Amino acid sequence: MYNKLFCFGLGYTARHLIDHLKDQNTPWQFSGTYRSLRNLPGPAISEYIFNGAHPMNHAAANLSDISHMLISIPPQENIGDPVLRHHAAEISKLKNLKWLGLLSTTGIYGDRDGDWVGDNSRPAPTSAKGRQRLAAEQGWLKMLHDHQIPVHIFRLGSIYGPDKGPLSNLLAGRARKIIKPKQYFSRIHVADIAQVLIASMNAPNPGRTYNVVDNMPAESSEVLDHICDLLGRPPLPPLDFADAEMSPMMKIFYSENKRVRNDRLKQELGITLKYPTYKKGFSALTRDL
Repeated sequence: MYNKLFCFGLGYTARHLIDHLKDQNTPWQFSGTYRSLRNLPGPAISEYIFNGAHPMNHAAANLSDISHMLISIPPQENIGDPVLRHHAAEISKLKNLKWLGLLSTTGIYGDRDGDWVGDNSRPAPTSAKGRQRLAAEQGWLKMLHDHQIPVHIFRLGSIYGPDKGPLSNLLAGRARKIIKPKQYFSRIHVADIAQVLIASMNAPNPGRTYNVVDNMPAESSEVLDHICDLLGRPPLPPLDFADAEMSPMMKIFYSENKRVRNDRLKQELGITLKYPTYKKGFSALTRDL
């Protein structure tokens, strides 16, 4: 009998999860959404259109026999969580659903001035984006409370991996070494996200939240210097934070400073990270170039 995974948002993390599930002994069927028409990703994935502004066509039929669901579409201004807004009714009626995973962010902890936060730390978002994420988490937990939907929440650090993150930005000439001393960021390799999600699927614990980060928070400039060393390149020229022009998203990124612990995914899911530090992760990525 097949497990059936539906991904609201067939983005970077969802596609890597599917690739990892294809390597499992259990047979899977995959389906999910894109924002607009595009080339089909292959016969192994059924594709539907959902842009968040309007409901997905034939949602009840498309979701009727799903056993697992991943929500990776972020909340939107004036809409909130688009899946909850448009499809809570259909999801609340699913009879075969064993596991639902919501991809959230460590941004729900806000700015902690470089201090550590853990899985039990109280959310205290300091940005509008963080508050939207927390509201989405609360909305999904209400689905658990009201309809026994098996919700699990994964608070991700900054995602990197093949073709994503500071290595790909550096190779494309887009990286800037912004200097803001003692400004820490937590990261996670996409392969480790996939193994955390699969471990949770294999041992569901509805209502649980997990910080999904590696063991070594670090300044972004330190990471870029390490990547340059791996590539045999000179370090990038420093750019003082006060002089750096930034997008609104980057301003939020640099306005929040914290180090995030990942104890629960190790203790409860038995995870041994494949890339426990950014040094191991980028060493592997540069070897594959």
